Amino acid sequence: MIRISKIILIVFVGLQGLFYALNNIVNFEAATSFVQGVLPMAGNEAYPNAFGPAVTSPALIMIVLWVIILGELLVAACSFKGAFDMFRARAASPEVFDAAKTWGLMGCIMALLVWFGLFMVIGGAYFQMWQTPLGGAAQGGAFQYAMSSGVVLLFVNSKN
Repeated sequence: MIRISKIILIVFVGLQGLFYALNNIVNFEAATSFVQGVLPMAGNEAYPNAFGPAVTSPALIMIVLWVIILGELLVAACSFKGAFDMFRARAASPEVFDAAKTWGLMGCIMALLVWFGLFMVIGGAYFQMWQTPLGGAAQGGAFQYAMSSGVVLLFVNSKN
């Protein structure tokens, strides 16, 4: 039962990445507007002076959006590969099952890189997106996704 639970949780991490990537793709204009609203640091009134430059280049804004989408797709791909590997090893020895976790754990790590690294650290700390209502809501969501993926990472990584 514990092994099946670990597999299901990895599938959920993968679905989270896939669903966010697909939503960003089918709502590409809205996703672009969001990134365009964060990177130029417009509306940052509480801390109006940034220590580094804002990003206003349309090309760089598009690159950042595609990096986000690619990261979310990698969360999905790594997680789904990991869940498949874990499912195949579900009845194997503890050593074999632990070895099968590699891609699933990588999916969780990718989730942390996307939602903690990109959104919370770069978006929140550097671009100060918490200062705007839209940015604050996105940062709150990123915290939920990062922390849930971190908890899954710890649980799945535990020995059988």
